[in-house]
Amino acid sequence: MFETPDELHSLQVLLDTSLADSSSHLKSIIRPGESTLDAEQVVRVCQGMCTLAIATVTRRGEPRISGADGHLLHGRWIFGTDRRAAKARHLAARPGISATFMRGEQLGVFAHGHAVPLNPEGTSSDPSWPTVRDYLVNHYDGDEPFCDENVWYRIDPSWMVAYSADPAGLLDQQPSV
Repeated sequence: MFETPDELHSLQVLLDTSLADSSSHLKSIIRPGESTLDAEQVVRVCQGMCTLAIATVTRRGEPRISGADGHLLHGRWIFGTDRRAAKARHLAARPGISATFMRGEQLGVFAHGHAVPLNPEGTSSDPSWPTVRDYLVNHYDGDEPFCDENVWYRIDPSWMVAYSADPAGLLDQQPSV
């Protein structure tokens, strides 16, 4: 777990306000105290690499979805892609993004926001990049070229909800933090 108490608090506020502002249909499925996860639980079930479905938008306004390695660090999704990938071009022009991490019917973490490049080519990197890079190099067994050749993004979410049909059962399957 990489989150500070302040980051966990911010994530909890985001989860609570996102659900409160959601449609009645969504609230009928994701019910507080019954089928939701709190910030600490989200962090616990999203340890390590999580395969995300990333949605971007083409210049014609058409949605495109693709997969990416996702890492929840400091309460925010981090993901990377090849600098030549279509999603990198989409995000350079239109940084709006949606991301989903799902494990069958057990877990769904859904987020909308903006993608912020952490290591853009030709410009200075985000202040968090050195720490994120260290984490990624360690995660990918020292593969520095992989980490440096790709562009990595942080999703700054404006909306995020977390669903589990059986939160207690899901958490029982997780390693202790």
